[in-house]
Amino acid sequence: MTKIVVDPITRIEGHLRIQAEVNGGTITDAWSSSTMFRGIESILKGRDPRDAWYFTQRICGVCTTVHSIASIRAVENALNITVPLNAELIRNLIIGTQLVQDHVIHFYHLHALDWVDVVSALKADPAKSAALAASLSDWPLNSPTYFKSVQDKVAAFVKKGRLGPFGNAYWGHPAYKLPPEANLMATAHYLEALDWQREVIKIHAILGSKNPHPQTFLVGGMAIPIDPNSQNALNADKIAEIGELLGKVKRFVEKVYIPDLLAVASFYKDWAGIGAGVGNYLSYGEYPLDNSGKPEKLWFPQGIILNRDLTKVHPIDQKKITESVAHSWYEGGSAGVHPYDGQTEPKYTGPKPPYDMIDTNGKYSWVKSPRYDGKPMEVGPLAVILVAYASGHAGAKGAVDMVLKKLGVGPEALFSTLGRTAARGIESLLVAEELPKWLDMLVANIKGGDLASHNGEKWDPASWPHEAAGFGWHNAPRGALGHWVRIRDQKIENYQAVVPTTWNASPRDEKGERGPYEAALVGTPLADPDKPLEILRTIHSFDPCLACAVHVVDPEGNAMVDVKVL
Repeated sequence: MTKIVVDPITRIEGHLRIQAEVNGGTITDAWSSSTMFRGIESILKGRDPRDAWYFTQRICGVCTTVHSIASIRAVENALNITVPLNAELIRNLIIGTQLVQDHVIHFYHLHALDWVDVVSALKADPAKSAALAASLSDWPLNSPTYFKSVQDKVAAFVKKGRLGPFGNAYWGHPAYKLPPEANLMATAHYLEALDWQREVIKIHAILGSKNPHPQTFLVGGMAIPIDPNSQNALNADKIAEIGELLGKVKRFVEKVYIPDLLAVASFYKDWAGIGAGVGNYLSYGEYPLDNSGKPEKLWFPQGIILNRDLTKVHPIDQKKITESVAHSWYEGGSAGVHPYDGQTEPKYTGPKPPYDMIDTNGKYSWVKSPRYDGKPMEVGPLAVILVAYASGHAGAKGAVDMVLKKLGVGPEALFSTLGRTAARGIESLLVAEELPKWLDMLVANIKGGDLASHNGEKWDPASWPHEAAGFGWHNAPRGALGHWVRIRDQKIENYQAVVPTTWNASPRDEKGERGPYEAALVGTPLADPDKPLEILRTIHSFDPCLACAVHVVDPEGNAMVDVKVL
């Protein structure tokens, strides 16, 4: 038996450590450990609940929009506030754009290098790369001249001895399977995606005043006026600009992202049998089509899949959600606690750095262990698409069947590292196609004379009850995000955020049951244990954000851990 540690896992947000046991070239056990502490919940106590969204979006510099919307929905749920339809549609445009941009960034800049050998692109024939790209789509940049220019750019990096973003990787690893021409094509699109994402996120600047950390979210709606005749409001010119940008969103996803995803996946079909994980999937649903607040009015349905059974979608009862700290560095008993009653009192009992191994028999992570009805749940694009597919969502069914047919695999391939990666592309495609329709709904509503963007009926705290409690759910790019708030005497009494990476990166619970990362790694073959590329493939397929799952450390500013970069 060999013990290996990857610390930190790179190309993610935050600090994540994976400790694994390897027997006969296969991972037989694994432990997921985060080495940073988040204290936002404690900071919120005693504050005005209408301000919570502004603080919670600082949980992460990447996931700013998602915490805003979850926080605002929690407070609106607690105070029984109905949001104007215009505000719901504007929110859909903001969070939908965020999702597609985030997924494209993840595929190209965080995950693709697990499958694409950039250095191999130097051996490619640009004409053959152009022919390959042209066979996949009619994207205008698919020319030999363009691919030669990208190859020259990469060669210049190598010649200077500075690979820049392509440095510190396992180039030449035997697990890479793409031919040089496919590697060159993917590298070119990696660079294109950098420019694309910077351009399309201007939608956030128009609707949210800035990105990251948009400023126009507001309990009861949106702090953005609607006036066709004002340059200082959402008007026809700004709506037209948003429409043009949404066209760019859709074209890139359809003509670059999805073709690249299918092309890369076709060389790695064996990964359709690796990385399945816990087999339970939870999706909160997303994108309200009216302002009723009813789950059945969500464009993406909500629900739970158990034991990989796609014949039944179970409803979600938020009362069944708990968090255990049995193996987490917090005060509290080992039994799971509902978020309304959860506490975030740190109690670090781990080793002092430097260290090679953490004692995984005790507490070994700052991440808590969320469970639904006592079961670990995977959240994220795979959960979203599986629930939608099993619920009969027309778009999801058509897109999933198309991908499975082109790859020549069956539905069982969805429960894997490859399926998780494909689901992210499918979710991006479906949302990119729907975004212009939500903009059309907004335009139609404005033309009908409805200019309301905020409901101020309960803005005065004097109108609130003495005590209130509420929860807000959002299917963020990384999955099911929930915020829970208790309000007493117009102030926050308790606040808990259960984020996607907390679900997925959770350590063992009080029963010793693995979390999704840990379970997904078991059974993974390693071509070279000294270069565990395969660990990165599966962990990156979840798109970890440990900054959301945990945050700042020691209040005196002292380092609690040292990490080494591999």
